[in-house]
Amino acid sequence: MKIKYFLTVYLVLFSCFAKAQEFSLYKKEIFVRANDTLPYRILLPENYDPQKKYPLILFLHGSGERGNDNELQLVHGAKLFLQDSARRNYPAIIVFPQCSQNSYWSNVDFKEKNGKRTFDFSPAGEPTIAMRLAEKLLEQLMQQFKVNKKQVYVMGLSMGGMGAFEIVRRNPKLFAAAVPICGGANTSTAKQLKKTNWWIFHGVKDDVVNPEFSIQMADALKKEKAKFKLTLYPNASHNSWDNAFTEPQLLQWLFAQHK
Repeated sequence: MKIKYFLTVYLVLFSCFAKAQEFSLYKKEIFVRANDTLPYRILLPENYDPQKKYPLILFLHGSGERGNDNELQLVHGAKLFLQDSARRNYPAIIVFPQCSQNSYWSNVDFKEKNGKRTFDFSPAGEPTIAMRLAEKLLEQLMQQFKVNKKQVYVMGLSMGGMGAFEIVRRNPKLFAAAVPICGGANTSTAKQLKKTNWWIFHGVKDDVVNPEFSIQMADALKKEKAKFKLTLYPNASHNSWDNAFTEPQLLQWLFAQHK
């Protein structure tokens, strides 16, 4: 019994160590603006050449990964860009900022009633502290590195999917493509989003963020004649990002988008 217990503990510790080692390629940094800070992890391309221009991907995590440990934001999505095929075929600067526990990427009011969440997306208003910091961080990185300004992308899941819609709305000329997963936004903002190419993902059985939010945004983008794709997974719940990250054409599609 003791042997089995110690073996289990060993495997758990080894798994945590392996994950930490795996993510060590993402360099830890902290962005400071006035009295606010935004931890972030950054992955540079293999054989990084400071004289060469690279695409940049901003990845916004979900509410469960908020904090200030500069670790949790890599739980979902970070492995995608560490794959040998991704490193070899799609060299890019990958950025994972971490939203603080008391903030949110987007301007949205949410309430829980009878075990269900309701979301009210604001079409305007001042950005949250986290969103403002993310925008300023992006500005700094585009000055610090040679970024191909025709290939700036944003991806996000859940709270980060909502943030993806919002950061594009606030910067309508910046992003060539956006990939919001199980997110949502106010449909009245679609006109401000139409210059960006979209691939929207959601699980039909999502009981945390209603898939109707993604469906409604896709309909609104269609009315604005924006370029978009909507992928709904019939058997997926909230963690539809697991499905999205295994889409064989995801990175190929993303890096094919240019301003």
